[in-house]
Amino acid sequence: MVSSVRAADPPTPIERLLSPFQRFAETEASGGLVLLACTALALIWANAPFAPSYFALRDARVALGGAPLGLAMPLHHWINDGLMAAFFFLVGLEVKREFLFGELASPRRAALPVAAALGGMVVPALVFTALSGGGELMRGWGIPMATDIAFALGVLALFGPRVPVQLKVFLAALAIADDIGAVVVIALFYSAGVSWTALGLAGVVYGVVLLANRGGLRRPGAYALLGIPLWLALLASGIHASIAGVLMAAAIPARPRLDVRDFVRRGRVALSTLEALAVERVGGVPAPEELEAIRQIEAGATLAQTPLQRIEHALHPWVAFVVVPLFALANAGVRLTDVPPGALPVTVAVVAGLVAGKPVGIMLASWIAARFGAVLPAGVTWRALLGVAALGGIGFTMSIFIANLAFDDPLLRSAKIGILVGSALSALLGWLLLGRALRDGPGLVEAELEERI
Repeated sequence: MVSSVRAADPPTPIERLLSPFQRFAETEASGGLVLLACTALALIWANAPFAPSYFALRDARVALGGAPLGLAMPLHHWINDGLMAAFFFLVGLEVKREFLFGELASPRRAALPVAAALGGMVVPALVFTALSGGGELMRGWGIPMATDIAFALGVLALFGPRVPVQLKVFLAALAIADDIGAVVVIALFYSAGVSWTALGLAGVVYGVVLLANRGGLRRPGAYALLGIPLWLALLASGIHASIAGVLMAAAIPARPRLDVRDFVRRGRVALSTLEALAVERVGGVPAPEELEAIRQIEAGATLAQTPLQRIEHALHPWVAFVVVPLFALANAGVRLTDVPPGALPVTVAVVAGLVAGKPVGIMLASWIAARFGAVLPAGVTWRALLGVAALGGIGFTMSIFIANLAFDDPLLRSAKIGILVGSALSALLGWLLLGRALRDGPGLVEAELEERI
């Protein structure tokens, strides 16, 4: 009889030690909780008696390489311009996946979240413009346009299994469509004067990236190496360097090289070889023939996955638990007593844009789309959609990113306060509305909403 592998070996001490952290990392709300903790830490640190240490660390100049090719920037610029390229790379991967295989792949399914995202960008921008008071303050019109997908999905996840899966999918699709708009806004309206020489160099580098894709290059490390000169060229061009992440994501192959049926066939052959060799097994170390069969299974598993899927899966925890929390730690530290009265209109405009403009824009655009044939996802009511629309006002990460591009101090501090207050109020409003919608049951269906409107 062929000996079987034990179903469950007892965990090692290190596995028992790490298991609580692994379970936390796999929870939907965990990324939002880490982000919230880093935001609170930054706020406390920036307003504590030892606040100078926060700003000294944040503004410390860090140099990579020596003259003349070295690059030196303050630490928070390395985070905002460098590490956040990984965040935009992940956003780009998610957008590409959704357009190819997800909710945005079908025009009928994409109609509602795309319309909701457009409404959720246009109305908050109009609200900000109306309340900001004009002049240089109007430059922040893009701040309340974005939705923070980690925070919003984190709040939604706190309701547990009561939330219909399609409601989560709708919020994710809305936030991804929202991210597309935010990236376009950053590229078109929040870039400095363009250096056409550097931009041309970036175009040459990206042409090489696209040729590598067409040539069948599938190694993530090779794309990472090609991404570095693209990032440097865009940094020098005046187009914000974060766009390099989106461009690289668009070039990542999204099709598997090995069909799943071929993978199953090859796997069966390799497993049959392993099973036959296991009869004569002596000791616990695999023989060379067994290792070869194991390698064939491993290689097949790699070829059966798309590079896009593999990279997205590997990158997500790094972005969720390292990049975005560091961004929050470097940017959420605002001295609450340092905002002059002349900058208060920015705070008011941002809060109004997030708390009122976002849900109004999302609901209005969704209703218009429904009038033209778009349908709510199965199991989703208009009342629940209103709660999700309120969560759309959580604009933390992308909003702060745009605020950094739009303003310098003290307007920047005022905008950040507005983002923090507006995002907190939106989370609370969404929580209350969703709690009531999920408690009361079906609520307003489409026909009832139409009658009332």
